[in-house]
Amino acid sequence: MNQHIDTIPVWDVYRTDCECPLCALAKKNEEEYVDNFLGASVMEPDRRVEVNEKGFCRRHFKMMFDAGNRLGLALMTDTYMKRTIEKLADNAKKAAKAGAEEAQKGFIARMGKKNADIGACADEIFDLTGRCIFCERLNTAMDRYVYTFLYMYKHESDFRRAVAESKGFCLDHYAQVMKAAPQHLSGKELGELIETITRIEMENLARVEKDLEWFTLKFDYRNRDKPWGASQDAVERSVNKMRGGAV
Repeated sequence: MNQHIDTIPVWDVYRTDCECPLCALAKKNEEEYVDNFLGASVMEPDRRVEVNEKGFCRRHFKMMFDAGNRLGLALMTDTYMKRTIEKLADNAKKAAKAGAEEAQKGFIARMGKKNADIGACADEIFDLTGRCIFCERLNTAMDRYVYTFLYMYKHESDFRRAVAESKGFCLDHYAQVMKAAPQHLSGKELGELIETITRIEMENLARVEKDLEWFTLKFDYRNRDKPWGASQDAVERSVNKMRGGAV
């Protein structure tokens, strides 16, 4: 599987100095999604249908807005809003009906069971806002990368060394690799992987925490003239180590 199309991106991130290679892959994929959706494909019928049905989460809407293509984002969002308004039409009627029924209840009736249709209407709206094209694609991509990681760990000794010498993962991806590992590895291979990733994770969490602690201590006047060391970007690295790709 050396230099296979699936392994090249994984090797590329392991050759960089990063706190979490899987976060680096996720970031690269998200940037490609934004470029693709706001580029020439913004007017493709199939793409617009997908956007209209699923939309985007808050974070990925923000990423597209920050990309600066306001017209491309406006074109997609306009048809998405139109489709959402259509979907909400029946919901709005049911909600209004349920609200009117509640308003007509007497005092004793109001103390009893509330109209279940109100909660059902809210659930329908949550369903509308709970999907995201980018999140769905990214989840699929990350599952594939984790599988590739485990395949490479099993078959490539150079990759095993690269993992052992790496800085570990963010906590989310550490857990994702650990959970997926028994599905693809067993026995000695599984045991060695878990031992390796656990060791490097704990070592590197401690390293980043020490950098963060020194960052805070640098604001003590007694440490004013002491070197920053590796602590100047410790806040960003710490947040991302705890909650990958947060900042």
